[in-house]
Amino acid sequence: FSPGHSALRVVLLGIRNAQASILVAAYEFTSRPIADALVSAAHRGIKIYLVADREESTKPYSLVRSLACQGVQVRLNGNYRNLHDKFMVIDGLHVETGSFNFTAGADRSNAENAMLLWNVKAMAETYAMEWRRLWDEGQDVQPGG
Repeated sequence: FSPGHSALRVVLLGIRNAQASILVAAYEFTSRPIADALVSAAHRGIKIYLVADREESTKPYSLVRSLACQGVQVRLNGNYRNLHDKFMVIDGLHVETGSFNFTAGADRSNAENAMLLWNVKAMAETYAMEWRRLWDEGQDVQPGG
């Protein structure tokens, strides 16, 4: 739960334990610790794919475009008033989900929750199907653009 960093620790634990891939769906993305963990995972060979809300990602504090410049494949989806999802599918087997936005405010100021479900293949497949739908609707963010 947050505030108090325990929700952030849950998200970081999932990222750090990834072996092959992480599919991320995000509304807001301003958390430097989460961004750094994703970039670190990408540098160790983990395939990272992020689909994010188009409007939120254009705001100056968003780290989405920065992630695209650092080895994360990013698409923006503007088909909804809010792409309000915040979840990760890790290695096609584990799911991180909850109300926790990937933001500094969620960690420090909001009452939020995050949970990491290990070895839930059927659930991971369902989340991955929804992630794929959002990804397919999105448009690529090119590094530097």
